[in-house]
Formats: sequence, C-alpha cells, structure tokens
Amino acid sequence: MTGDFFRYIPFSMIENEIVSRSYQPELLLPVGQKEMALAAIHHGADAIFVGMPGFNARGRSHDFEVAELKEMIDLCHLYGVKVNLAFNILIFENELPLALESLLKILPLKPDAFIVQDIGLIKLIRTLTAEQVIHGSTQMTVTNELAISLLNDLNIKRFVLARENSLQEIRLIKERTEKELEVFVHGALCVSYSGQCFTSETLGGRSANRGQCAQSCRFGYELYVDGQKKDLVEKEFLVSPQDLCSVSDMPELLKIGVNSFKIEGRLKTPDYVATATDSYRMAIDRYFAGNPLNNIEVAQQKQSMSTTYSRGFFNGWMDGVNHQKLVNGTSNSHRGLKIGKIAKVLKNGLEIELDENLLPSNDGENLITNGDGLLWYFGTLKNKTGSFIYSVENVSKKVIRVGVAKETFLHPDMAGSEIYLNHDQSQRNQLQKVLSDKNLYKKIPLKLDVALEIGEPLKVTLSDGRFHLTEISESVLQKSINNKLTSEKLEEELGALGATCFKLDSAHFQWNSSEKELFLNHKEIKQIRQRLIGRLTTLRESHTVDGFEITLREQEVASLLSQPILEPIVSKPKFHVLLRNRDQVSAILRSFVSGELKKEAISLVTLDFEFGRDYQESVQNLKAAGIKVGVATTRILKPQEYLNLKILKSLNPDFILARNLGAVEYFKSVNPTDIPLIGDFSLNVTNHLTAEYLLSKGLESVCISYDLNFDQSVALLKASPAQNLEVTIHQAMPSFHMEHCVFAAFLSTGTSYKDCGRPCEKHLVQLKDQFGNQHWIKPDQECRNTMYNAKSQTAVRYLPEWMQQGIGTVRFEALHESPIELITKLQAYTQFLEGGISVEQVLENVKAVESYGLSAGPMGRTVEYKSKKKDLGNTGA
Repeated sequence: MTGDFFRYIPFSMIENEIVSRSYQPELLLPVGQKEMALAAIHHGADAIFVGMPGFNARGRSHDFEVAELKEMIDLCHLYGVKVNLAFNILIFENELPLALESLLKILPLKPDAFIVQDIGLIKLIRTLTAEQVIHGSTQMTVTNELAISLLNDLNIKRFVLARENSLQEIRLIKERTEKELEVFVHGALCVSYSGQCFTSETLGGRSANRGQCAQSCRFGYELYVDGQKKDLVEKEFLVSPQDLCSVSDMPELLKIGVNSFKIEGRLKTPDYVATATDSYRMAIDRYFAGNPLNNIEVAQQKQSMSTTYSRGFFNGWMDGVNHQKLVNGTSNSHRGLKIGKIAKVLKNGLEIELDENLLPSNDGENLITNGDGLLWYFGTLKNKTGSFIYSVENVSKKVIRVGVAKETFLHPDMAGSEIYLNHDQSQRNQLQKVLSDKNLYKKIPLKLDVALEIGEPLKVTLSDGRFHLTEISESVLQKSINNKLTSEKLEEELGALGATCFKLDSAHFQWNSSEKELFLNHKEIKQIRQRLIGRLTTLRESHTVDGFEITLREQEVASLLSQPILEPIVSKPKFHVLLRNRDQVSAILRSFVSGELKKEAISLVTLDFEFGRDYQESVQNLKAAGIKVGVATTRILKPQEYLNLKILKSLNPDFILARNLGAVEYFKSVNPTDIPLIGDFSLNVTNHLTAEYLLSKGLESVCISYDLNFDQSVALLKASPAQNLEVTIHQAMPSFHMEHCVFAAFLSTGTSYKDCGRPCEKHLVQLKDQFGNQHWIKPDQECRNTMYNAKSQTAVRYLPEWMQQGIGTVRFEALHESPIELITKLQAYTQFLEGGISVEQVLENVKAVESYGLSAGPMGRTVEYKSKKKDLGNTGA
C-alpha cells in the first residue's frame, strides 16, 4: 500500500484549522523500543508513553537504561513530542526507597509526565516536587468524576479513564471535572477492569498490578451451566475480547473534548505504531479541517491497521455494553484482516473468494500481492495454518488464485474456511522506508526575519513558534563590489537545513537603507545558521514541551521514608465475615441459636448480594440478633449509578464497605453520612503512604491488597497503624472483574440487561480452564461479572504473626457455600481465633468441604516473579 495514506501531514499544512484552535488534543502512542519511538515521531504522534526503568506495567517490554531514556526524551523533545513515563505499578513497602532512587535519576531527564497507579507513589512524588506533572493511570480504575474529586489534593493533572467508560459516560465526566481526560481508542482490550485483575496473581504470583500479566483472559475455557458442559461449537475464548478500534468514534470524542487519545501496545511493533498513528492522525486532522473521515475511509483505515495487528476489531464499550459483539469467542491472537473464504484447495495453492465488503488498498491497487501473508483455520480454532504468497492470479472480479509455500499443509476439507491477510508486505515496505529515509522524517517549520543595513552586522532572528533566537554577524555589511547579497541567496544559505530536523517555512527580509547592494562573507552567513540551529536544537532537547522546571525537596522525602517502625497495639483482631446470599445469613442466624457458632466470635458481617432487593430484610435480621452489619458497594461506580449508593445509605447499616474511590467521595462530600466507611482490597493498598492517605479521607480501616505476599504484608503492618488494617484469611480469589457478562453473551441473544432475559437469575455458571479447574462466574447488581478462582485460599498460617503486628481485622469471604459448608468453615476459624484448635486442624476441617482443595495463594509466594525479557513482536497487550 502506497500513496498519500502513509504521508505524515504536519500541523503547518493545516495551520488555519489546527494552530488557531484553543483545544489541541494529543495523540499518544506506545513505545517499547527505540524504533517504535521513531515510528511515532515521524508519523505524527504528539506524545509517547514508555515504561519507567524497573517499574512499569509491561514487565516483558525492554527496560531502558537511564542513558537510553535520556536519548529518547531528548529526541522526542527535539521534535516537539511529549514523553510520558509509565510508573504504573503498585509499590511495596520495601520498594519505596528504590522508587525514590529511581525518581532522583529520572526527574533530571525532564519527562513530561509520570503515569502512576499507586497513591502512595503519587504522595512520594508530590513530597519530592510540586511541579512534576502526574497522570492517574487507568490502573487506578477511575470510572467517575467523584474519584477525581477525592484525589484533588494530589494535584493530578490528567486521569486515564477505564476502557469500559462509554461515550455518554466520558461526556458526563468531562462536564463535571476540570481535569484532563485520557481515553484509550485503539489496541488490546482487557476483559477485566485495569487495577482489578488478580487472575495472573493466582497463576504463580504474576500480578497484573505489577506488570506481569499472564494474559489468562486469552486462554480457552469451557462453559459449564448448572454443572453441565454447554456446547458452544467453535467458541472457545470466552473472555478474550476483540481488539479496540475507535477510529469511527473520533468525531464524537473530539466534540466531548477528550484531551488525549491513547493507543495501547508497548509489546507490539514499529509497523503497528506507524499504521495506528497514521489512521488516528488523519482522523483528528480531518475533523478539524471540517472534512471528517467518511465511512469508506474509516473502513480503509481499519483494513490497514488490521494487517499489523488485530484479533478482530470492535469499538469496545464506546456505545455501551454489547455482549454479543465484544467477545466472539473465536480468536485470542493476531489473525489480521478477514479477506474471504477458501473456495478451493489446489496442489500448491488456494482459490479464495474475496469478501464482498473488501476494499482496494488506499492507493487503489490490489490489496493482495506477492510477499503477503495469509492465515486460516483447519478443523478447530487451535489448528492454524499460514503461508506467505508466492503468486497471485485474478480468476474473476471476486476470486483470486494464490500460490503458497511448498511445505504448507493443505487439505481439501479446508474449503469453506475463513482466510485472513495477516502480513501486508507492500505496507511494511512503505513503513520501513519512512524509518530509513531521512527525507521522509518529520520536519519542524521555522520562520526567519533578516535585517540588513549597511555598516551594521547582519541580524537574523529565527522562530519555531516556541523559541525566538537572534544571531548577528561578526562583520558589518559593506557595499558590494562584485558579489552582492540578494534575498534569494540569503534564503538559500539560511534555509540549507537538509541534514537537520528543521525546514524553512518562511523568510522575511527587511532592508533598512536605500543601499541594497550589500556584501558579507558567505562563511559568516553559514556560521549564523549553524549557531542558530545549534542553540535551537539544545533548547528543544533540554526543555519539556510545556517548559516547566522542577525543584527537588529531597530532605522532606528522606523524612517521610525514615519514619520509625510503629509499636504494634497487640489485641485480638475483629473477625469479619462477608456473605453473598440470604441463605448464608439464615445459616449464621440459626447457628447462633443452635450454639454451633458463638455470636461474640463474629465482630462484623458484610452483605455483598447480587440483588439489592435482598438487603433490607437481612440487615434487619442481623441487627436484631445483635450483629454489626454492613453492606458493600459495587467495585465499579459509573456516573449514572449514584442512586445505588443512596439506597445503601437508606438501609442504615452499621458500616459501608467502600470498594472504589468514587464511593468514598460520595459518602464524604456528595451525600455525607455518619455511617462508618471501611475500604476494601480493591483500593490497592500495598504501602504505608497509600494506607495513610486513604485513612485520612475518613476510612476507619482498609483491607490490604491481594498482591502482597506474607513478608510484604508484615512490612506494611510494621510501617502503618496496623489496628486500622484488615487482611483476608479465607476467600475464593476474585480474579477477573468484568463489564463483560458471560451469562448474557453465551446464554442469551441479548446485548444488555434490557433484553438478555436475565439468565443469571436462573443458572449457576463456571468456566473450566485448561488445567481442569472450574471457576465460578458471579454477577453483581450492575450485571458486571467476577470470575472467582476455583481453589479457595487460606492465610491462617500467617495469622499468628499478623496478630503480633497488631492487625485490626481479619476477614472470611463466603461465595457459594451451602449452610453446612459455611458453618463448618466459620467454626474452624473462630475456634482458632479463640485458641481452641491448631493451624493444622483448621486446614483439615476446611479442606474437608472444599471441592478443589486449599491454597496459600499470594501470601505463600516467597519469590517475586521476574518477567523473561523477549524480542518484541506481535505479542499482544
């Protein structure tokens, strides 16, 4: 594919439409290696994001050394491209000094922003410097403007919204905050809310919150309904969404005023970066030129981007939920552009019936050419076959015959299979040309003002729109005898910028005397140009794009991190039980009457029901029994869901379990209440700075993150007011938390709760993985699904040490336990807390009623998982 499609359109070419507007959105591209940065720069990116050395959420990407990072930042700043550093993982207590050490090395490089997940890290940066720009990562799970308000005192300039926010929700958030908003528009679409995925953690400590995602959402699963396997024919990848492509939504996003458009893919390739940049650059520029992309042009951009990486495109949640389209279940890796189906299998080739909707390439030529790559499936989704094309012959307008490699496995039964173009050689050649031919590099336009007056030095002023520099000649202008200066000669010499990243856009000459036959040595004119370009290059490289300077306050940070270890307040912890249905509530109440459980052994009960209608009676019955009872908010809060919080408050519980930052702000400022708030694990507390910040917002206690192992949890307890912290000692790990509804997608033909028939009210669903484990899927009140790990986890072995550190609360979480199973487990834990039985007896009693046995989970992890670095390629999100 060749032609204007791949040509970068600089702002100067549409200056009237772009430069004059006050709203200038940013196109933000991913970079995992230097070549990706070059592709982003020279195809029109406004900014890139790259991983913080040693700390970022793409553990498999290249870790840049400080010198490499400086070189990249200087290069980007030279071209006017911002560099945002993804410092977007949770920071453990013992890593705070390491984080500080890294900050002190990186801050002098002048990155334009840090993208941060961890609240404690933000507090650390803010103590160190007030000026550094911080963006709240999508890992913070910000889905509403209330979360943004709660964090206002941290001076976060921009928030990266969750991918699950719709256009309507983005609009509402934008209307209600002055903060900048960043929105994902293209790339891999995680099925789980970022910052709320613990599936990889259960697979050997590979935490998604630590940049070590195992991509278990891309695994194949079998669907079990009420204990029976459901035949889904060719659908296997039940929680693997199609890739996000929102190029058609750009006009609406631009109308909303989104500040930054983010493209995912630090593990992808320079080709991927180039094609995505081209397409979204065109969509933005054409919108402001008053000529937005039409439907055919949008389809052409999608075709072009598909060949560099695609698992199938969909615009995600931009239009709200559509459970029939988000996950089609047939692909979990790059397959490219569907071009048709195999009509006939030949001896060394295929006859392909092209899709009737397939468009020609952007330059009007045939889409399929020699050197391209094809992919097709044979029999099952697991049997992929592919080959490069060695010949192409047009049989008819919609049928082509292609020759494939001799070693390619071919079988007559392949006829009828869908076939995909997953490598476009002509497109790749053009993209590589942009990176190798400096004549195609982006050029920065300059303006020159030249003043000439006899007896005075030649005065040249240069401007790039940001900097205005002046140089004068050492000699004065004299009357010319033979070789007089002309505007044309001066423009030619001063504009000789071919070896630089600049180009002369315009030159103005002011002759300040009647004498115009002037002379100056050609060497001096050349030296003026060289000095101006040298100074401008240094200025652009050494300044941030916004031009801010930072002042470091190292002494304040040293004081912050050198706090003495707190003396633990040792006492018996509260025992907190979380229940998931009315039958479990009834079982506990009966056990109090029968004496199977002592009422005083249970300090708190939280209700986390699927249906809100079930709350009131259970709250009343538990209160009547003298039990302190609370209700849980949903883990996710959207702008149109605040009524749910009002209803929870009206139940008049003894406390509320707040699972998201927006809920904390709602009960703190929007609808204030005296009902105590406690924070859940989903707030991701892994260090004392985060714990202290959240407690300062009015939380009475907070449950520590499920990313911590035992040693890390102890370090946190020692540095924090442990009596205000909670640990979970028994649970089925809540792995994925999804906007995607498995019930609606595979047990109905509906797109949302409005037309799905609510199969969740009639059936129990499990997903069976490749290891034979059947994981429960459970919806919440907003129809969001959580996948709970099949094997329950117990941390009872570690409870004695936690108690020595003064832990305030320990929690037991029920899931689908029957009354007998629930009471058996609770008896074991309460007897242990009372000193009646040993750890081994607890494990024996609990294991007896567990279908898949017990695990120590993350708490038992003794070695931190280290990602294996690998060559970058089409490796996914």
